[in-house]
Amino acid sequence: MGACVFCEIIKGERPAHFVLEADDAVAFLDTRPLFKGHTLLVPREHVETLTELPADVLGPFFAHAQRLAAAMESVLGAAGSFVAMNNKISQSVPHLHVHVVPRNKKDGLRGFFWPRHKYDSDAEAAEYAARLRAAL
Repeated sequence: MGACVFCEIIKGERPAHFVLEADDAVAFLDTRPLFKGHTLLVPREHVETLTELPADVLGPFFAHAQRLAAAMESVLGAAGSFVAMNNKISQSVPHLHVHVVPRNKKDGLRGFFWPRHKYDSDAEAAEYAARLRAAL
């Protein structure tokens, strides 16, 4: 593994504006924020994707995300928040990170412009559900 920007931030080798510092995770302001207050939550231990995050860390990690989302409203006066993560595709830094972004109505963020792909039939939808259910 090459140098990880987020690991460097966690180690204090790269500057960041920290919002949260816990034993298992840190959160800091995004350097290219969608809106002021846009925060990145990362686990201290280097894992690249959500599927690599140990199960015993999952609950506490998302409890931090929950607290950050609440702070967007109580401290920044946001009407709500956008909480999201990418896994591999569109993941700008290969270290798991959750974006917590303050949101307000008519703030200019228009959601996702992703193409929608409908199932050809109810049977095809049932088959996809069955495949996923079997894997779980």
